[in-house]
Amino acid sequence: MSTQNKKSFLTYIGIVVAILVLLNIVSRSLFFRWDLTENKMYSLSDSSKSVVEKIDDRLTMKVYFSDNLPGEYGNNRRYLQDILEEYAAYSDGNIHFEFYHTDDDEKMQEDAQKSGIQPVQLQVIENDNIEVKRVYMGMVFLYEDERETIPVIQTTTGLEYDITTKIKKLVDTNKETLAIAKTAGQEQIKNENISQLLAQRYNIQNINLNVTVADNISLLLINGLEDSLTADEQQNLKDFIDRGGNILLNQNRIKTDLATQQANPIESNIYSLLNTYGLHIAPNLVLDQNCGKVNVQQNLGFIRIPVPMDYPFLPVIKENNFNDGVVMVNGLESARLMFASEIVINDSVPSGENVNIIPLFTSSNRSTTMEEFFNLNPDPKANPSFRQLNETGKVLGVLAEITHSANGTLSQLILISDSKFIADDGGGAAPENHIFVMNAVDYLLGDKELIALRSREITNRPLQELEDDVKARWKWINILLPSLLVMAFGGLRMRREKNRAKVLEEIYG
Repeated sequence: MSTQNKKSFLTYIGIVVAILVLLNIVSRSLFFRWDLTENKMYSLSDSSKSVVEKIDDRLTMKVYFSDNLPGEYGNNRRYLQDILEEYAAYSDGNIHFEFYHTDDDEKMQEDAQKSGIQPVQLQVIENDNIEVKRVYMGMVFLYEDERETIPVIQTTTGLEYDITTKIKKLVDTNKETLAIAKTAGQEQIKNENISQLLAQRYNIQNINLNVTVADNISLLLINGLEDSLTADEQQNLKDFIDRGGNILLNQNRIKTDLATQQANPIESNIYSLLNTYGLHIAPNLVLDQNCGKVNVQQNLGFIRIPVPMDYPFLPVIKENNFNDGVVMVNGLESARLMFASEIVINDSVPSGENVNIIPLFTSSNRSTTMEEFFNLNPDPKANPSFRQLNETGKVLGVLAEITHSANGTLSQLILISDSKFIADDGGGAAPENHIFVMNAVDYLLGDKELIALRSREITNRPLQELEDDVKARWKWINILLPSLLVMAFGGLRMRREKNRAKVLEEIYG
């Protein structure tokens, strides 16, 4: 190679290296990811980017992950590293993370445990033997003088939400205060599941409505009432609404007892208060073909066994029955209700306030209602209403935006026609309902950053419900189409062989 050619070659190599170095420097903050998944699961959401932009100081993430994890856990580690790189890229240099190897390093194991990350035991196959290994799979967040921990990362589902929630908790120092309100005649309803979730981001108080609601409380959660409010309770609730307070009310119209199959209307002046804002809860029960199941005791020879059966009094709201126009429920896949009543929206508001009522979700178009005489028998042979599920959807959840004419303030009221929607022995045990309640609270408090992210993860993907005639049509297509394709392929092969034989006969005949 001549000297001139050698210089040109080295110059070319130098330019290529310089370009690659420059591209790597630029790509640390400017990059593009082509994510083809339905919910963009492998890209950082706009909600997370919005939270990250609020970081104005160094945030350190220490990730304690064991090496050589089996199967899916190894994939979790790679996914975590990819998503943390995106967090760091969007943080303008404020987020720093590092993976710490805990295998055979007692100091690292001790540091992890001091941070609240305890080892978990996994069964792994090594050298054709099943062994139990103690591994670490967690991370800790350090920001200013605060610390947050994710003790175990066993799945990638919901991981971005967990990370963003921890960051938001560290960055947002002023927590909103909400209260779970109780009346004098109300039985104590356990809702520890929901309370624990809300306590991660908000200050939670328990109050009695017979005293004035404190000014620092922005939202009241009220479980189903079975008696009327006292004069003081009614006035305190009205004053709270008039000053711009927000309410999440879970209230049906019929009190039921499945064990005794008893159902009786609830008499309470809470319905009169709702009527002043254009909301009427009908004295009925909604039945829906999309529903939960109950165990029914049936005889099998000499023994009785529980058999799960569909129970239309437990409506399950599916994805296409949520109002896509409201960010609070847009993207939700399901919610579960028990003995819900229909909400009737009145066009004229008796109170004279400016009220905008928006339906949030309805039952399916295979529903009906039961009034006056309530047959709660779960056996479809003994309950003819189960065979009459042919009406359009009934409104079961609404949002009322109340603009007060006196002072111009805005109050928001979410009404769910299920008194046990957040109770531990009712809907509060359903993860689907947790997502809705968290979204509703964020929406009412004006904090909408996590709503879209919370609804983003795949939680449920049921098969689409099809009509009987559609099922029959696809059944015959599945039976006949493969046979027709095989016959067509055989006919083409036969024709091809005949043509080939004819050509050979012409050549050698």
